[in-house]
Amino acid sequence: MLDAELDLTPLADCGICRFNNNLLTSGECKPGDICVSANSGRQIDRFFKAHPQFAPEYAQDGFWERRAIAARHLPTNKLKPLLKDPDEAVRRVLAYRVPLEWLRELRNDKDREVRVTVADRLPAEELESMAADPDYLVRVYVAKRLPKGRLFRLAADPDCEVRRVVANRIPEISLGLMANDAEVEIRRIVAERMDVEDLAMISKDPDWTVRYEVALRADPELLETMLNDTDEEVSETARQRLESLKFTAK
Repeated sequence: MLDAELDLTPLADCGICRFNNNLLTSGECKPGDICVSANSGRQIDRFFKAHPQFAPEYAQDGFWERRAIAARHLPTNKLKPLLKDPDEAVRRVLAYRVPLEWLRELRNDKDREVRVTVADRLPAEELESMAADPDYLVRVYVAKRLPKGRLFRLAADPDCEVRRVVANRIPEISLGLMANDAEVEIRRIVAERMDVEDLAMISKDPDWTVRYEVALRADPELLETMLNDTDEEVSETARQRLESLKFTAK
């Protein structure tokens, strides 16, 4: 027989299963398909979907995947003992399911995915406690949800993706904190969003694309200073806008 024809479906021993005289005989579980005893996530999931009432009995099971799947079906009041489960797959399920007030216990979880979920669910007013998380992706989620007035503490984050989120959300009045960011893309965002009266601080940026964004929004006084920009496209944009503004003012 070719290997491709071998049936490798995990099978449990129905003879020693507690359900062999009830669920099995009534067709409510099925070897290789709907089975809580097999070490198969798919079979276990089908079992608990059909029989969620049995999930509490497997919350402390020795097999991590059985505990994790059972956790999806447990009543909320049965979840708290699993907050300190040794397996991250179980704690990931809890991070999605537990009441918001329990999430505080998972803010410093050693698993990144758990902390990402916490940062996505935690009340916004409590997010600042996660702004110094060691993982950049957690801080990205914090930056997306932290109240805008508190984003300044992430303006100098070591990760550019975090700073990009901040640059797009931080109040315009605070954008000056990011005017000298190391990333050109972030400085362009600053130039696009900054109050017109503050654009002078970024009009001499070393990157022409940033100066170009300034020229697109600058007031006449600043445009005058950009007419001799070293980049032809920037200087031409400044000239065209200046002429347009003068014409409009007539």
